[in-house]
Amino acid sequence: MVTLTRENIRNGFIRKMMEEAPPGFRVLSEAELEGSLAGMFPAGRPDGDIWLFGYGSLIWNPAFHFAERRIGTVRGLHRRFCLWSTMGRGTPERPGLMLALDRGGSCRGVAFRIESSQAAEELQIVWRREMVSHAYIPRWVNVETADGPVRAITFTINRQHERYVGRMDDREAAGVIAAASGRIGRCAEYLENTVQHLHELKIADRYMERLLHLTRQACGEATAQENSPK
Repeated sequence: MVTLTRENIRNGFIRKMMEEAPPGFRVLSEAELEGSLAGMFPAGRPDGDIWLFGYGSLIWNPAFHFAERRIGTVRGLHRRFCLWSTMGRGTPERPGLMLALDRGGSCRGVAFRIESSQAAEELQIVWRREMVSHAYIPRWVNVETADGPVRAITFTINRQHERYVGRMDDREAAGVIAAASGRIGRCAEYLENTVQHLHELKIADRYMERLLHLTRQACGEATAQENSPK
């Protein structure tokens, strides 16, 4: 199993792994990657401190350096398992599901402040982690925090991408998550880690709680079936 670390992102190991994906998984070229990042800033590069809003694994495994973090809320977007994963936490034969921000509702997560002196380097790491393909669309959002609003970058789902998941029943999603595993780990572990850290931050998310409950049920049922007399 490959661990998603800062070094594995920086040295290109994660990118190389994605380039070995089955046909149909298109990895952004270096030029596209650089263009996507530069396009976030009027001058083509960060100028000053940058805030980044995390809602999933960035909360518990950011892999980038930051100076401050605040719990905050984004309006008009919600956290949902709506992206098929055929490499990291799934396979083409048994894909998993990953989190993204989809339109509607609201999302409570973590805003990270990256100091201006480190912004260019740290955002390179973030982009090589999140923007492997066109599945995410980076955008600026307003984040409400207890210490005042901040403008932050986050990653929303590309609804036009072939790996976008439309409407899916929670029980069906739980079954997918329970069964999927890929080169960087089990999909259920990704869900467990996210909910655990939401708890630690005292962030309530009924959708994630329900999905975790259903996923544990599905895992238990699968184990019981495997252990039943043939």
